[in-house]
Amino acid sequence: MFQVGEVSRRLGLNPQTLYFYERIRLIPSPQRTVSGYRLYTQEDIERIAFITRAKFLGLSLDEIKDILVLKDGGELTCQAVYDRLSQKIQDIQENIQKLQTLHDELLPLLEQCHRNFDHPDPTHQCIVLEKD
Repeated sequence: MFQVGEVSRRLGLNPQTLYFYERIRLIPSPQRTVSGYRLYTQEDIERIAFITRAKFLGLSLDEIKDILVLKDGGELTCQAVYDRLSQKIQDIQENIQKLQTLHDELLPLLEQCHRNFDHPDPTHQCIVLEKD
């Protein structure tokens, strides 16, 4: 059994993260000592490590919770994981397209600002963001 400090050190997490995961039910409430200290099992640590890895891969806490529900129910098939990861990749591709569009809109404004660096009037106000 491991206390919060040891678990957080092992996994490189803030102890508040563990409390938060417990509060939103990503992890079950751990056993407690007579004094009220939380005690985590090796299974708890593995679950928290799984959550940490999934977050690193860009999954949201809601997506992780969905996967954990399947895992807890013994229904985490490769097809279920494939479907969720495939959706995540599609979401990422859509975000990339949106960011590329934003980039393409900002670049001419940046260039216009740069052209006005040497404006003869030192009090000249930049209006590139006011244009339609």
